[in-house]
Amino acid sequence: MNTHNPVFCALDTSELAVAIKWANHLMGSVGGMKLGLEFFGAQGPAGVRAVADTGMPIFLDLKFHDIPQTVAGAISSVTPMGPAFITIHTQGGRAMMEAAAEAATKAAQAAGVNRPNLLGVTVLTSLDEGDLGSIGVESQMQDQVIRLAELAQQSGLDGIVCSPLEIAAVRQACGPDLTLMVPGIRPAGVGVGDQKRVMTPEQALAAGANHLVIGRAITGADDPAAAAQAIATAIAA
Repeated sequence: MNTHNPVFCALDTSELAVAIKWANHLMGSVGGMKLGLEFFGAQGPAGVRAVADTGMPIFLDLKFHDIPQTVAGAISSVTPMGPAFITIHTQGGRAMMEAAAEAATKAAQAAGVNRPNLLGVTVLTSLDEGDLGSIGVESQMQDQVIRLAELAQQSGLDGIVCSPLEIAAVRQACGPDLTLMVPGIRPAGVGVGDQKRVMTPEQALAAGANHLVIGRAITGADDPAAAAQAIATAIAA
C-alpha cells in the first residue's frame, strides 16, 4: 500500500482565514496546499507564511514568465518563504529557466531553507489543440508538451506541470527522475469545469504522475476532509 499522499489541494481563495481554515481542516488528508495568483495578490508573502505555519507543504503556483533577470529576482524573493514547489513558464526559454534554477539554489542557501523544486509549466490544462493554433503554435499538443518538458529538464528545472494526457509521453521522453505535477484531475463523477484535458487520480498516478493538483472536488464538497480522505484511500489501495 502507498502511504505517500501525492495530492496538493488548490486553495482558490483570496481570503487568508479561509486558506488557513482549509489547511488545518485538511491536515492529514492531503499532501500539501497550492496557493496561486489569486491568494498571493491579496495576501502576499505574509499570507503564504501564515498558511505554511500550519505545517502544510506549500506549492506556490505563480507561473513566473519574464526576462531572465526579472524571473531570477522573483525566485530569490519568494524562496525564503520556504515553498516546496514554485512554478515558472517553460515558454520563457532556456536562459530564463537556467537563471531561475541558479537563483533558487543561491536564495535557499542564503535564507537557510530547503531549496524549492522548480516546476516548468508546459501547456495549461485549460487549452486544447484549437487554442494552440490560435496563438500560432502549429505543433500537436503532445509534441509541444514534450518539447517544453525536455527543455525544462535540460535547463536544470526539477520538474514540469502537464496535463494527465501527456504523462506517459513525457515519462518516455524524459525518464523517471523528472517530477510531474499534474492538474486537471477529476475524481470519477466530478464535472470537468474549465479543464479540457483531464483524468482520474488513479489513472494519472498509474500513468506516472508524482503529484496531483485537486481543487474544487475537495474544497467544493460538503465535507472537504471526507472528500480528500476518500481520494487518498482510493489512490493508496
